[in-house]
Amino acid sequence: MSGNKTFTMIKPTAYKNKCTGTIIQKIYDGGFHIAAMKITKLSKEDAQKFYEVHAGRPFYNDLVESMTAGPIIAAILEKENAVEDYRKLIGATNPAEAAEGTIRKMCGTSIGENAVHGSDSEQNAEIESNFFFPGRERF
Repeated sequence: MSGNKTFTMIKPTAYKNKCTGTIIQKIYDGGFHIAAMKITKLSKEDAQKFYEVHAGRPFYNDLVESMTAGPIIAAILEKENAVEDYRKLIGATNPAEAAEGTIRKMCGTSIGENAVHGSDSEQNAEIESNFFFPGRERF
């Protein structure tokens, strides 16, 4: 991915709370290009596979349950230094600790319902992007 792509998901609670427009606008305002985007719903099996890195952790079952509670918006974002810049844009995992103006501060409701997922590395961005988007769905 050469440092210019990352992956994000707008989580079910943010979708339900009609925060998607705000999040997408913040993405554009942050200088990102959206290379792929879709609305979908994760099955329990999909959520378990996507978050298998967290299997065995105390929050895993709650995470799977929350991610299957409604639709998500999955997207591949492009920008130089994409992973790091997007992590800054979304803010701390706990919205109460996130900086003002970050997506999680604006749209998150709790540490478990923090509005968005963002890849934590270039390698995971590639894996996560491939989970949702075959090549023909990327622009």
